[in-house]
Amino acid sequence: MEHSELDGLRARIAGLHPVRAVGRVRSVDGAVIWVGGLTHGACIGDRLRLLRQRRGPLDGEVLRLTEDAVAMLPDDGFDGVSRGDRVMVLGPPTLAPWDGWIGRVIDPYGQPLDGEPLTQGSQSRAFSAPPPPAARRHGLGPRLETGVAAFNTLLPIVQGQRIGLFAGSGIGKSRLLARLARGVQADVVVLALIGERGREVRDFVANVLGPEGMKRSVVVAATSDRSPVERRRCPLAAMTIAEHFRDRGAHVLFLADSITRFAEAHREVAIASGELPALRGFPASMAHQIMQLAERAGPGVGDSGDITGIFSVLVAASDMDEPVADVLRGVLDGHVVLDRQIAERGRFPAIDILRSVSRSLPEAASTDENALISQTRQLLGAYSGAETMIRAGLYREGSDPLIDQAIRAWPEIEGFIGEDAHADIATCFSRLRLILRRVSASPGRAAGPRSNGQSSQVATRARS
Repeated sequence: MEHSELDGLRARIAGLHPVRAVGRVRSVDGAVIWVGGLTHGACIGDRLRLLRQRRGPLDGEVLRLTEDAVAMLPDDGFDGVSRGDRVMVLGPPTLAPWDGWIGRVIDPYGQPLDGEPLTQGSQSRAFSAPPPPAARRHGLGPRLETGVAAFNTLLPIVQGQRIGLFAGSGIGKSRLLARLARGVQADVVVLALIGERGREVRDFVANVLGPEGMKRSVVVAATSDRSPVERRRCPLAAMTIAEHFRDRGAHVLFLADSITRFAEAHREVAIASGELPALRGFPASMAHQIMQLAERAGPGVGDSGDITGIFSVLVAASDMDEPVADVLRGVLDGHVVLDRQIAERGRFPAIDILRSVSRSLPEAASTDENALISQTRQLLGAYSGAETMIRAGLYREGSDPLIDQAIRAWPEIEGFIGEDAHADIATCFSRLRLILRRVSASPGRAAGPRSNGQSSQVATRARS
């Protein structure tokens, strides 16, 4: 470890530049600062440092270039900026991750947020790396233990898969991500917390993940008060760190919360650069940014490992056709929908199984397991189709044998979906098989009148 720290220090010293290009502030226009004298010394994406006369330095990024000036998008407000202030070119932003970052909380530029010094690695990496060559990538790997019964059975996750969590606010999306961060089988976990409140970042690290979860995790955070440039770089930085561990042969679990805030940050930057909104207020480049990020996850090549990606999307009013959700859903290997009505009746995770799909099926399960998954979905679908009649007391037992069976199965399946998986995948399937056999063998009473207004109570008792 000491050798790696020295290597990182040597790399930083070797990267120091005694001479830097310097320009002067010309004007402040809207969201950008125009700087003269840097047209031949700065490139799009370079970091700049403005030296204010009355306050400390102000960093930013080159956003636009003209014949005689460059536009700088600052990381903070314009207070203290005056004409003639000097502006230095710091060069393109890079990250130099290394294994010692595990257990740490950092910002998108590799600076520590947990109050402890952070050593840089010896190899710098660009924020925007190309994905592995499509024709040389591994296939999807084996099914992973997840710590959640629903994912261990009905919605399997395999190594190298990319899935999305689609949910409105307050439905338990972040809590489910934390459960997956603790439970999914992986060597390293890299989390990108984009635009979260500072209190939530602290709570997520200290209480939700906890010391055990942090032992294998790197958390990259850009809170809601940070500039759109920094918030946009947050998932890019996290993916760069994930690629470092992937290239060392590790299986990496990458989690981003949320891609919606990433898209909103990109919209602010794009509009400041002069791009016009096109997709319900989002610029046309938003789709490419999301697809490029998603493609960097997935199976690796050769001796490298894989990146299993879980991307959350904040969907307003459960609109699955809004631009961010629509773009991301089209490039993933599965999507999981969290439903507000399910959350309101007290079942967490509030996964709507019927609207959720894992594209690792049917290959990720055996013939018997696929039959169990199909039967469970059939029963849930039958109950959903007749739910209005059941709750209104209009359904009469014996009218439809499948609905009768679905009514008997529904409380137990609901309880099963809401469970933590304290056992392995095989045991979870055994429990599901036992539930389905029990409701098939027992004719019982179809809970028509009882289900009217009492279904959530039955589910709660079954879960207890």
